[in-house]
Amino acid sequence: MPRRAKISVIGGGNVGASCALWAASKELGDIVVLDIPQQEDVVKGKMLDLLECSPIERFDCNITGTSDYADIADSDVVVVTAGIPRKPGMSRDDLIATNVKIVNSVSENIKQHAPKAIVIVVSNPLDAMVYTAWKSTGFPTNQIVGQAGALDVARYRTFIAMELGVSVEDIQALLLGGHGDDMVPLPRYTSVHGIPVQQLMSDEKINACVERAKVGGGEIVKLMGTSAYYAPASGVIQMVEAIVKDKKRIIPSAAYCDKEYGVGGYFVGVPALLGKDGVEKIIEIDLDGDEKKLMDESISHVKELVKVVRDTFPELA
Repeated sequence: MPRRAKISVIGGGNVGASCALWAASKELGDIVVLDIPQQEDVVKGKMLDLLECSPIERFDCNITGTSDYADIADSDVVVVTAGIPRKPGMSRDDLIATNVKIVNSVSENIKQHAPKAIVIVVSNPLDAMVYTAWKSTGFPTNQIVGQAGALDVARYRTFIAMELGVSVEDIQALLLGGHGDDMVPLPRYTSVHGIPVQQLMSDEKINACVERAKVGGGEIVKLMGTSAYYAPASGVIQMVEAIVKDKKRIIPSAAYCDKEYGVGGYFVGVPALLGKDGVEKIIEIDLDGDEKKLMDESISHVKELVKVVRDTFPELA
C-alpha cells in the first residue's frame, strides 16, 4: 500500500487551520498543524474538531495538532503561515523585523526535522519571507516557493466571472510580479474558454477587475477587520496538491529567478511548473513594453524588501 503524503502547516491561526480544512477535504494526505506551546491545546482542539468531520465528509487521513517540531518529520510539504499581521501604525520595516525572526526560527526547525520537504511560504511581506526561509534553511531553490500569485489570480478570475456572469471555471488568467499593488496584470493572457477577454469586456472593465484584485486583501480587511484566510489557504492547497500528486501544474508562484525575466537572484511572482520536486521549471513568457516596465518595477520592490532583511539581519545576506 503506498504511503500517504504528509503535509505540515506551521501556524494554527485562520490561514493555517483553513489549509488543514482544504487539504483534508481533498484527501491529500496526513496533516500536522503546529503552533507555539501557548496555543498547543487550541490547535489540538481545532484539529480534533476537523478529524471528527471525516466520517461525514468521507476523508481518511490522520490530523494532528502539536507544538513539537519532531511531529513534522518526513513531511513532503511544509506550509509556513507563521508571523504577525501588520498592525495600525506599524511600518513595513517593523513588520519585516518581527516576521523575519519568526520565519527564521521556523525555517531552522524545518531544516532540522523535515530537510526533504518542499516549503511553501505564506507569511508576509511575502517576497522577504520567502528569501528568509531560503537563507535560513539553506535548501535548494526548487524546494522553496511562496504563495501569492495563486490567490491573486483567483481573485482576478472571480471578478471577471462576476462581471461577465459566467462560470469561474471558464476563466483563464495570469498575473506576474509581487503580491497586491506590485502585481503585473496581463489581460493579453486572459481568456474565457479560449476567447480573449478583450472581445467580451471593455478595457475599462478589465482594468477595474485588475485593480480590485490588487486591493483584494485590503477590501476584506476593511469588511471584517482581519486578513483573508479561506482564499489564501485555497491558493496554498492548490500548490500542495500539484506537488504531492506530481501534477506538473503551472501556477503563478513566488519562485527563484536568476536569468529568467532578468531578475538576478530573487524570488518573484512568475508562472512556475510545480511537481514532486517543487519548482521544476520557470515559464518565461513574452512581455510587451508596458508589461516589462511594470514587471521591472515589481522586481525592484522585491529587491528593496530583501535589502531591508539583509541590512537588519546581516547573517541572512
